[in-house]
Amino acid sequence: MASIFSKIVSGEIPAHVVAETAEFLAFLDVNPLVMGHVLVIPKKETDYLFDMDEEEYVGLNLFSRIVAKGVKEAFPCVKVGVAVIGLEVPHVHIHLIPMNNVSDMNFSREKLKPSHEELHEAAVKIRAVLARG
Repeated sequence: MASIFSKIVSGEIPAHVVAETAEFLAFLDVNPLVMGHVLVIPKKETDYLFDMDEEEYVGLNLFSRIVAKGVKEAFPCVKVGVAVIGLEVPHVHIHLIPMNNVSDMNFSREKLKPSHEELHEAAVKIRAVLARG
């Protein structure tokens, strides 16, 4: 059965995409910890990060680095935090989270519920930064 992320890749479920290559996709978390919280995935569905082949693993991390730089500029912060948890969706995903405090990475706290318009605006900001290179 396809994961929710595979359904996003196939276009069955819409997403606020911020970057895409032939192999990888980055999109906004619809229930972010903070605004600018992005999920980065391989398009090929793999459940566990360390089951990815070496080339794909390295490619995912390099793509995440590019996206993180865009997130940091679009949502000024001290650092962009990185988390790989992988229990909630059986599809490898990296969380990129703008951080000003350690609490910004606390996954047990209540998540935001931004509107479609707020997510759209956030995605546009990140895409604009990434487009400048």
